[in-house]
This record gives sequence, C-alpha cells and structure tokens, in this order.
Amino acid sequence: MKCTLCNSKNYKKRSGSVRDNKQLEIFECCECGLVFLSENSHINESFYEESNMHQSFDFSKWRKETLEDDTRRFSFLKNSLLNKKVLDFGSGNGGFLKLAKEVCKEVTGIELEKAVIAFYIEDKLNIENNLNNIDSKFDIITSFHVIEHIKEPLEILEKLKSLLEDNGKLIIEVPNANDALLTIYKSEAFSHFTYWSCHLYLYTSHTLNLLAKKAGLKVEFIKHIQRYPLSNHLYWLSQSKPGGHQKWGNFLDSSELTKAYENQLASIQATDTIIACFTKED
Repeated sequence: MKCTLCNSKNYKKRSGSVRDNKQLEIFECCECGLVFLSENSHINESFYEESNMHQSFDFSKWRKETLEDDTRRFSFLKNSLLNKKVLDFGSGNGGFLKLAKEVCKEVTGIELEKAVIAFYIEDKLNIENNLNNIDSKFDIITSFHVIEHIKEPLEILEKLKSLLEDNGKLIIEVPNANDALLTIYKSEAFSHFTYWSCHLYLYTSHTLNLLAKKAGLKVEFIKHIQRYPLSNHLYWLSQSKPGGHQKWGNFLDSSELTKAYENQLASIQATDTIIACFTKED
C-alpha cells in the first residue's frame, strides 16, 4: 500500500478507530501528511444512491441539520455568486443551492442519492447524478464535505476543472485532519468517534495544496474554519461526548469568544474544517 497523493510507502498508524467499521485502520503518510483508511472497497456509487449514509432518511430533519452550514457557506460566497452560473458537486439535500438560487443566474446540483430527487423538483432545482451528464461550463463550482468521500479525488478535480470557465473558481470544503481534538488535546474519545468509513481521506492545507497542483489548479486561498465552538471542545475533554455546544453553549459561547477561539485555532491550522478556492492555472 502507498499514499495515493505522493506515492510514498512510508506511513504510520493513527490512534483511534473507525466508528462504524472497527476492521478498518487509519493511516497517515509520513511524507505528505495525507490521512487515509486501510481499505476503500467498501464504498461505491450504489452506497450513496441508496441513502446508506443515513440511518434513516428524513429530509426535513436533514435540511434543519445542515441549515447553519448552508447559511454560513452562502454568506461567505454570496458576493461571488451574484448572477453566476453555479454547479454544486455532491449537493446533498440542496440546502446551499436553494439559498444560492436567489442570487445566481443558474444553479445545478450533482447528487447520487436518489431519494432527494423529488425534493429538488419541488424546490425547482436542477439535479444530475453524474458529471458526465454535464455539457456546459460554470463560473463557480462548489463541493462541500464531498472530496473526502471520493476514491479518486485527482480524477474528480481534473473533471471539475474541465467544467470551469477560464476565470472560474472551484470552492472545496473538507474536514481538517489536524483537528485540535486529535492533534492538540488528543481526546481519545473523539479519536474513536470522528473517523468514519465514508471518509476515505482526510486533508490538511498542505495536502490540499498538493492535490490542487497535481490537478493543474492554482490555489487562490485556503482558509481554516471552526464549525464547533469552545463549549463543544470542553465537553469532549470533560465528558468524552459530542454535543457540548448544545449542552453548555447557552452560558459559555459568545460571538466574541467563538471568533477568538476560531482565530487562535486557525493560526496553528488546527480548526475542524478547511475551505479552499482553486482556479485554473494561467
């Protein structure tokens, strides 16, 4: 076995376990830092087509769960989206596209999951289930928490690049392999919770840079984002459980503290999330 990003055979086992498949191991490349699972044959397109990511498919609940992230992403990109043609790769429940549709010239989602089709139709959102069905180009292509699921990420980035207008932008958001709970606080409970068999790779700013360059893309920016506040981290460290922002957030979190904590984690690249903007090379 070798690293798919840098081809090194020098890797080490990460502590922790895959929460839904204890047979899988977690490795980290000693050369480039890519984090990857010992196997990826357990995931294929039919897995996602048949809603296997969900314990139960409840569309309304799913939309509510992603509303905060959908709103954050829309607010962050809103000025760039004005009157633009947008493709969202791995568009999930379409929450981001529903917001973006109000300011974009045109929006389209690429989503394998069959169960969402009726809801896209209801919201008047364009949907395709395969990139090969797309024959036009886009000003903005987004992909939020999708690339970590892809067996062949380089091939996908090259395909997405081919669908970009010459001055277009590709926006990628992924979980950060250097999450503070893993690398600084070293929460054992979190290390047995966060790894998931659907996440075949976990990236850092460095490995995203490498991936982009291999795909012939130029990095415009990489930004570190903290989705979960200090209350969540303190709860993990004291109670070894998720949900601290719901339990303690009302008395602990404030906008000032949350922003300061995010900035501090970002300064050492230890946030839970990374968002990157790529463009075509000149």
